[in-house]
Amino acid sequence: MAKIKGHISINIDNCKGCELCVAECPQQSLKMSENINTKGYHYAVLVEDNCTGCTNCALVCPEAIITVYRQGKKKKEQVAVIKNVTENITVNVG
Repeated sequence: MAKIKGHISINIDNCKGCELCVAECPQQSLKMSENINTKGYHYAVLVEDNCTGCTNCALVCPEAIITVYRQGKKKKEQVAVIKNVTENITVNVG
């Protein structure tokens, strides 16, 4: 089974450093930055490329500054139809 891939975007200028998103991330993909934002707070950053797009971080964020993206499942689509083959053929796909 393919693992679902996710990514988040954090508006770091509006983060108030509450750390709720860090605590709620089951993949431990987030941590608090050592840097501070324009308001003087340490802000959350994505540190691991193992985000699954679970949305826990966005749901607990009191400032609503986290946007979660999830890689869409690729739909199966018909690529070719081969009918009435009477001799050997070669098909190259993508």
